[in-house]
Amino acid sequence: MRGELLVESLSDVPGRLAVGSRLWLVSTVGKRVAVEVVSSRPHAGGLLLSFRGLEDRDAVEPFGGGRLEAERATTPPAPQGSYYYFELVGCSCRDRLAGELGEVTDVVEDGGGLLLRVRGETGDLLIPFVEAYLARVDIERRRIELSLPPGLAEACASPS
Repeated sequence: MRGELLVESLSDVPGRLAVGSRLWLVSTVGKRVAVEVVSSRPHAGGLLLSFRGLEDRDAVEPFGGGRLEAERATTPPAPQGSYYYFELVGCSCRDRLAGELGEVTDVVEDGGGLLLRVRGETGDLLIPFVEAYLARVDIERRRIELSLPPGLAEACASPS
């Protein structure tokens, strides 16, 4: 009723969601609005945030299930050998055996590790993002080269 959103913080940047932070609020259909955090308090394992200009439930409802994004300039470089999700989304993927697989559309945490959701010509693939399968990750060129076990790409395919 007060226009708050419950947020799960995935940020490693201290103070990223503190009062005064300027972010982008993005709906599930891609609507983006610049926001400033005016209140932040712990709740149910996450944070309840409210934003300047979005003071009631009707104003924040379109953003339920969406995400908060920070300006890239405010994000420190990822540690060597690790990557931010936003760096992986949009990368094209190629496997040494299966060839071009498609483009990363999402990074999924499934409790057993990270999965890349890759959309290709035949549908979606959920590919384990593990060092053993990574031949090369080139963020600058937006390419991920994989060395998947034979048959894994076909076994992970979903025609959705």
